[in-house]
Amino acid sequence: MRLLAVAATAVALATPAGYVQSQQRADGGFGDAQISAWATLGLVAAGADTGRAAAFLAAQRPATDTDAALIALARAAAGDRPDDLLSRLRAHTPGKLVNATIWTVIALRQAGEPVPKTHVSALLRAQRPDGGWPWLRGGAADSNDTAAALQALRAAGVRGKPIERGVAFLRRHQNRDGGFELSEGRGSDTQSTAWAIQGLLAAGKQPGVAAFRYLQRMRRADGSYRYSARYVTTPLWVTAQVLPALARKPFPLRGGR
Repeated sequence: MRLLAVAATAVALATPAGYVQSQQRADGGFGDAQISAWATLGLVAAGADTGRAAAFLAAQRPATDTDAALIALARAAAGDRPDDLLSRLRAHTPGKLVNATIWTVIALRQAGEPVPKTHVSALLRAQRPDGGWPWLRGGAADSNDTAAALQALRAAGVRGKPIERGVAFLRRHQNRDGGFELSEGRGSDTQSTAWAIQGLLAAGKQPGVAAFRYLQRMRRADGSYRYSARYVTTPLWVTAQVLPALARKPFPLRGGR
């Protein structure tokens, strides 16, 4: 009986941040560099200890500008100064990959750096007629990149019509179950819902209780989150990306660590 009571107490105390922390490895990482960066960002947003995550990330050598921005963002949020990556981000030239420019802007702002006007202009030009943003210039918009673009533009001080159009795009991707979907007809998923919450908060809008109730239904006993009602996949990645939404903190994370 005592063992059952202890087990029940452990389940009751399981938290999303605790789950992420439990996945940290001896070297400070949580797997590859990308997953480690997301885990670090989630823990910082939750106000939880990141262990040796910043040191692990500092040892990484990202191949792409997107990865460089993500790692720099996580390091800066965790209290490290990613000077080796900031010089690369300052030299970023907006191109076809919209996603790379989005994360470059967010990473620069997390580090307290100014955002070049060329980056803001490129993001504004990339907005699609339906109000959303695509991963690749000229492609179809999706809710995740739209939420990230809203966070980047608001961090750069943009207001007005582009933001309102992006918000309207996100709202159209919310389903009756309260969750948000990546693209029309795909169905709600946990990560898209978390992204939408962050994007709406960045735009100064309330996500509404339905979105948080959807996330609550996706939570598992060990503190991790399902990808969707149908699937349990990549729980560490999913849970790490839920943490900032639960904390109601869009990127960049103010204050960092």
